[in-house]
Amino acid sequence: MVPALVVYIFVMIYPSIVGAVTAFTDARGRNDPQFIGLDNFVRLMSDRAALGALGNTLIITVSLVLFQTLLGLLLAVLLSPRLHISGILRTVFFIPFVLPPLIIGVLWQYLYTPGGPIDTVLEGLGLGFLVQSWLGDPSIALWSVIAAIIWQNVGVSMIIFIAGLERIPAELYEASSLDGAGAWSTFWNVTRPLLAPATTIALTLTLVGSLKLFDQVFVMTGGGPGYATQTLSLIMYQQAFVLGNYGYGTAIALVLTILVAFAAFIQVTISRRYERDV
Repeated sequence: MVPALVVYIFVMIYPSIVGAVTAFTDARGRNDPQFIGLDNFVRLMSDRAALGALGNTLIITVSLVLFQTLLGLLLAVLLSPRLHISGILRTVFFIPFVLPPLIIGVLWQYLYTPGGPIDTVLEGLGLGFLVQSWLGDPSIALWSVIAAIIWQNVGVSMIIFIAGLERIPAELYEASSLDGAGAWSTFWNVTRPLLAPATTIALTLTLVGSLKLFDQVFVMTGGGPGYATQTLSLIMYQQAFVLGNYGYGTAIALVLTILVAFAAFIQVTISRRYERDV
């Protein structure tokens, strides 16, 4: 284990410690960083761009946790093994997840192009009044990005729920049917409780991934128009690697790390308690 442990320390542990220390300095470019205490964090709390990015990140997180999880569960239930084409459909829905996020960003940037495929389809269906400046209108740009991310990641939520469904004994469904339970009653009283472990996994992966979101936003909008789609990960990158504010950028990264860890801890704790209760 020693060689792997040494590599892990130098690749993960040491940079993390250095980054945490840098967050309390005024590091910029090649200057000798000076310790400035909590000044970077005070600046963060009064930075309108950073606070707006935090709000966008929370909107993305809540939307993905809610809609991606529900849609993944719906697809898992609908793509029953009894369907002859269920295997093909599962593959179709899962393929976007294995594609690089940058490719997804480029693809959806093209789809959202004014006069592009989405606008053409809407006009062909007589729904031209729905045509929008999908990535250029600040009021809908964030939701356009969210839709693209759900499209990419819903497949992994679906696979997790399918794995959970296949572990539920068929005898329980037979007993429920003999008791006269309908489809909704069976789902609520049999499927839902036994899917609790799969739900915990799906929610945790979605929560952590959405809080760290960077690639798709970077490619599709760059945080624009204005700050409409700015996220914490993106503003951290811009401050550290574009503007050279390494100390401030690292402070944002540290806050994001704590936010992700805290949110994941709360979510897992609540989910585990729910698993025990059901």
